[in-house]
Amino acid sequence: GVHRQVLFTTVGWFVGYYLAKRTGYIHAKLDRELFEYVRQHPADFKGTEKRKIGELLEDFYPVR
Repeated sequence: GVHRQVLFTTVGWFVGYYLAKRTGYIHAKLDRELFEYVRQHPADFKGTEKRKIGELLEDFYPVR
């Protein structure tokens, strides 16, 4: 009956909340480790030179 629907909704909400918090924690942990590695090895991650937008885009040729 209705009590089962309320129970399953509540359990589903708590499981979903826990999984969302856990995935956020895992992604934050990986980001922290990655940024720390990049900070410790700057020679491996050199910045690229800035290019103008005209160098990035291809020439436009209209097709009729």
